[in-house]
Amino acid sequence: MAKRYALRMDKANSWTVIDIFTGQPAEFEKKMMIGIKTRRAEKIVGELNIQDAKRREEAGWES
Repeated sequence: MAKRYALRMDKANSWTVIDIFTGQPAEFEKKMMIGIKTRRAEKIVGELNIQDAKRREEAGWES
């Protein structure tokens, strides 16, 4: 299954979580995920991909 969210490095230890389908920064907890430190960004991208996989499975898009 393709993962929808990925990281883009802005500068050293500063990341943006992007939606690879739209190319836009992702929103998480009502905030744009721009300029985030490495560990937090990795955690958020993982959580967003898990949520997206569950939505797809429930919608019957991927098995």
